[in-house]
Amino acid sequence: MISEFFKEKYPEGIETEIDLSAYPSILDVLDEACEKFADRPAFSNMGKTMSFRELDQLARDFAAYLQNSLGLKPGERIAIQLPNTLQYPVALFGAMRAGLIVVNTNPLYTEREMRHQFRDSGVKALVVLANMAHLAEKVLPDTDIQHIIITELGDMHGFVKRTLINAVVRHVKKMVPAYSIPQAIPFRQVLAEGRSLPMEEHHAQAEDLAVLQYTGGTTGVAKGAMLSHRNLVANMLQARIILNTILEEGKESVILPLPMYHIYSFTVSLVLMESGNHSVLITNPRDLSAFVKELSKTEFSGFVGLNTLFVALSNRDDFKQLDFSRLKLTISGGMALTHAAEEEWYAITGCHIYEGYGMTETSPIVSFNMPCHAQMGSIGLPVPSTDLKIIDESGQSLLPGDTGELCVKGPQVMMGYWNRQDETDRTISPDGWLNTGDIAVIQEDGFTRIVDRKKDMINVSGFNVYPNEIEDVIVSHHDIIEAAAIGVPDDKTGEAIKVFIVTRNDALTIKEVQEYCRSHLTAYKVPKQIEFRSELPKTNVGKVLRRTLRDEELKRIEEASSPAAA
Repeated sequence: MISEFFKEKYPEGIETEIDLSAYPSILDVLDEACEKFADRPAFSNMGKTMSFRELDQLARDFAAYLQNSLGLKPGERIAIQLPNTLQYPVALFGAMRAGLIVVNTNPLYTEREMRHQFRDSGVKALVVLANMAHLAEKVLPDTDIQHIIITELGDMHGFVKRTLINAVVRHVKKMVPAYSIPQAIPFRQVLAEGRSLPMEEHHAQAEDLAVLQYTGGTTGVAKGAMLSHRNLVANMLQARIILNTILEEGKESVILPLPMYHIYSFTVSLVLMESGNHSVLITNPRDLSAFVKELSKTEFSGFVGLNTLFVALSNRDDFKQLDFSRLKLTISGGMALTHAAEEEWYAITGCHIYEGYGMTETSPIVSFNMPCHAQMGSIGLPVPSTDLKIIDESGQSLLPGDTGELCVKGPQVMMGYWNRQDETDRTISPDGWLNTGDIAVIQEDGFTRIVDRKKDMINVSGFNVYPNEIEDVIVSHHDIIEAAAIGVPDDKTGEAIKVFIVTRNDALTIKEVQEYCRSHLTAYKVPKQIEFRSELPKTNVGKVLRRTLRDEELKRIEEASSPAAA
């Protein structure tokens, strides 16, 4: 429940509480949307559009196969490792219809990262893109995975286009490394066989676990945030109240370039589904030329992105030539939005960017700048039914205007961390307040501003990178003694990773270290900058002082950009 302090700050006409009884589960949201908007487009990707009716049928086919042919039972886990393709919503809602817990997995994960997540979550089945199947092959023996379903990029298209797309990806672009998984089942076979099988309706309850969303949380070890149906439905309803001040039911097409396995895009897609609107999935937003070409073919009224993407698109002449006459909502999350990015985007599109704040642990939206009531540079007001407070180091609540750690309470706060009760207890208090680890100030007008991060997390293009993980990988190199990773300002990605290294081999090069990292880390976790040092700053008990390194780096940057240096 939202406190009176924030309630009185809300603009007139905006609801301050949600009705949690509206939908017991995500399946109820799906059922209502597919019945009410059956012939409306639900998702599009690579020129192919899937209606709500088609989504419902394909999800049921997928569920029937999981239940009958694979014998998977409610409560068992299934990992989905797909980029933004039409296969993702089919597998997602199909798995939920079968009562399975979905484990969202980044397709860019390395073998090491996949192995940890699959083992930690205890997944029994995996849906994976053929492009990553060679890595899956390597980790399967070390996991409990019994079933693997493999799909190719073009699988949801008609015969001619499917054949062409898959042939180009496999044989021309050489994007599918060789693999051998004899027991693997083709995605299209799953749907074909599932069509003739009976599906047992699964009636999910509000408190049932729906998704395991992996995050570093407050430390570097990736943990599964347990998000229930209630958590996800609550955040959908909270976001709907804000977004529907602009979006009309059943009339919008919204661009989703951020992957649906990311909780930000995941929740936005639920909002769009519930209101009968059209999600346009972009498989590879890093291919900006292809991305802009796709935008030129779509009459879009909404755009979901983050600072990095806004900057990249705004610098392209072909993007500036697009028709933005229908664009009426652009939202930003995942990383801080800069004034320069917002101003440039508005100058080109005529549409302001509205920024929000959230965490994986809060499903994810905590606060948002409402289109009718926004304040640039802030993270807005808490979404309906959400309360915020600021605490000092002793846990005492502070007054508006004071700076301290931001805490959140609301129905979107996770159930806890999967199989890590000690971490859960450190993060969520007995009375339900979640410690975010961010240092913030709540202003007298109710708007909140993030001041700093209490934790050492690095934010690269909206993805959380945890120094412990980077350091653990780097020091496993036989020539490296110590390493310390920090985030440094970067115009393109918000922050870049810089690593300070103490080595026993003076001949070791920066290139060699980066190549080593590329073989063990996802691309966005590979350090952009590396500096060799004879020693690292430490406390008197031997703990590396990352803050000292950050302060030194910021001072160096300031001095380099000062008029005197110029």
